Amino acid sequence: MVVGIPTGIKIFNWLGTMYGGKIRFDTPMLFCVAFLFQFLIAGLTGIMLAVAPFDWQVTDSYFVVAHFHYVLLGGLLFTLFGALYYWFPKATGKMLSETLGKWHFWLLVVGFHLTFDTLHFAGILGMPRRIYTYPPGRGWESLNLVASIGVIFQAAAVACLVWNIIRSLRKGKPAGNDPWDAWTLEWATTSPPPEYNFAVVPEVRSSRPLWDLKHPEDPDWRYE
Repeated sequence: MVVGIPTGIKIFNWLGTMYGGKIRFDTPMLFCVAFLFQFLIAGLTGIMLAVAPFDWQVTDSYFVVAHFHYVLLGGLLFTLFGALYYWFPKATGKMLSETLGKWHFWLLVVGFHLTFDTLHFAGILGMPRRIYTYPPGRGWESLNLVASIGVIFQAAAVACLVWNIIRSLRKGKPAGNDPWDAWTLEWATTSPPPEYNFAVVPEVRSSRPLWDLKHPEDPDWRYE
């Protein structure tokens, strides 16, 4: 229950960061937005599990499995994929394909929700975890089938990512120094960066140092 308080604050912090901005829904941003939605659901089911009478009913059921995977996959894994698409150009000098990236994203989102949304309901219906097989006639067969189909979508999504990486390393579009029109200093040097990073140590005068370098005529942007 205590964890839910800072988690709720973080959700509003992230939404507030996005509010009023001109958002580009490139692949990294799609993964970030999906993370926000799924991490919110993970937090809400965590609050449900903090209520003792409910937790007593679903402990060691697939409701707990679904909640756990919402945190690790819906939260952590989606942010890692977003970071991969964002920083891959800086590390390799090549852009990942946006088309394959969106295939990866949508297949993963559909597969993730087919699997783990379904397992919430299976857990509420009493399906226990840590059991390798179940007797027929319990009413879980259709839910398990849908969850298994979701795994196929997720595997296809990962295959898109692997092919995207291989294809981009071989003949990907050159990234240039700053393909995202970013604000932070890693984008102020070449892609990939030299071993020494910067020939001259850059001056940092704000939280958006690359913006200062690109727009020296606008020194007071942070006060607007």
